[in-house]
Amino acid sequence: MIASEQDRIVRQVFFRLMPLLFVGYVMAYIDRINVGFAALRMNADLGIGPAVFGLGAGIFFIGYFIFEVPSNLILEKVGARRWIARIMITWGLLSAAMMFVQGATSFLILRFLLGAAEAGFYPGVILYLTYWFPKAYRARIFGA
Repeated sequence: MIASEQDRIVRQVFFRLMPLLFVGYVMAYIDRINVGFAALRMNADLGIGPAVFGLGAGIFFIGYFIFEVPSNLILEKVGARRWIARIMITWGLLSAAMMFVQGATSFLILRFLLGAAEAGFYPGVILYLTYWFPKAYRARIFGA
């Protein structure tokens, strides 16, 4: 393949994949920080104190940490496209379920499950990008 043709194909793939992946990363970032904004009213409405809120904010990462490796193992068996779709669907459902939180226990459980659901998103995207981009382009694509 001629280098200019390869550049054209890589550019076309880049502009088809990256906007969706960018939106996914923005949503992941918002999902991680939105609990801090919600705390302004949520703590009073649910009757939880700063210690429970802090535990809930941190337990997300415990679920993420515990399920990161199993998620990556399943990712390899199932495939990046299917596993990323599972992550996004589960993650969306659990994010929506946060509106049904009634107290400290349901808040902590949902935050943990949200971390578990999101585990594997970043490695899944990296694996997916390795399927689409040649080795010579990967560092720039990952940087983007």
